[in-house]
Amino acid sequence: MKIDKSKIKKVVLAYSGGLDTSVIIPWLKENYNNCEVIACTADLGQGDELNIVHDKALKSGASKCYILDLKEEFVSDYVWPVVKAGAIYEQKYLLGTSFARPLIAKKLVEIALKEGADAVAHGATGKGNDQVRFELGVKALAPQLAVIVPWREWNIRSREDAIDFAAAHNIPVPVTKDHDYSMDRNMWHLSHEGSDLEDPWNAPKDELFIVTSTPEKAPDKDEYVELEFEAGVPVSVNGEKLSPAALLEKLNEIGIRNGVGICDMVENRLVGMKSRGVYENPGGAIIVYAHKELERLCLDRATMHYKEMIAIKYAELVYDGMWFSPLREALAAFVDETQKTVTGTVRLKLYKGNIMSAGTKSPYSLYSKEYVTFGADEVYNQADATGFITLFGLPLTVRALMKQGKLK
Repeated sequence: MKIDKSKIKKVVLAYSGGLDTSVIIPWLKENYNNCEVIACTADLGQGDELNIVHDKALKSGASKCYILDLKEEFVSDYVWPVVKAGAIYEQKYLLGTSFARPLIAKKLVEIALKEGADAVAHGATGKGNDQVRFELGVKALAPQLAVIVPWREWNIRSREDAIDFAAAHNIPVPVTKDHDYSMDRNMWHLSHEGSDLEDPWNAPKDELFIVTSTPEKAPDKDEYVELEFEAGVPVSVNGEKLSPAALLEKLNEIGIRNGVGICDMVENRLVGMKSRGVYENPGGAIIVYAHKELERLCLDRATMHYKEMIAIKYAELVYDGMWFSPLREALAAFVDETQKTVTGTVRLKLYKGNIMSAGTKSPYSLYSKEYVTFGADEVYNQADATGFITLFGLPLTVRALMKQGKLK
């Protein structure tokens, strides 16, 4: 639906200080009747890159700049539900950008309603997934707000054009034409797309990695780490109880020095094309691995296998921006029920990019040495297997007799 520009007096922009959002502030003012632009930045653990955001937004033409510390809410309300679900998109992507966008959309709406804004705006392109995630969040929470998407309107057609626009408006940007990766960072991951990565045959360069070490640069000695979980949620590292954000930061430190969590994949975007991304997930990779190991000990076969099936759908919903959908919420309720006994401790060995199991224990463990032992036991009658296999294989027996013409 076309936006009536004359009615847009105030806009809240999802502002990162990166290339796209840096040029959007002056563009909005030039193309929407000098409307007031309020920048809204979500602090999801990007670190030092946020230090310059406030002043830069104001110098670029924003009337205000909100910087919201959302780290604890991000991990507890968005990361942990996905970890508990075991949701991994296309078996590799840990959804770091995907579950950040609904939280940002939620805060955009809150600021827009507080400020009496007519619209919100974002810097996602018309080719990617983020446009869907932002806008579905707005539709779910405040459909009366207009959504302005410059990439669907302006004459800028490339990141090079955007760099030129920024230069013409004296706006410093954190990229150059020689290092023009599209990156998204929060405390869960750092993603890289574009530039030489657009050819899937090109291996990522070592200088690409900003967060983690490469396995080759990791120590020549292994490191052990213990994670304690309560109801599917990690609560301590090496015996130290930590808040959700502090725990993730601690595991990031451990994962970084051991070179774990690098993911290079070609994925299927929601809009229909394939894209290539390289992700750095040092702490997230450790958490996801440990959680799965604990579930192996605590969940029965039927529940675990069914949960693995819904995890695929859960991941698709998060990837597709359907965080606030009834189905995602219903699946989350199922997941929460399965996690009631996922409590215990997992020990892992980290070595040069590898994560290896080194022990798991739980008060709710379904593992019984007495039943599974190869030695003598008093609880299992091996002769019972005869009747079990006879009945379990009865359909195969009947079919074979039919094919042989012997079925009566």
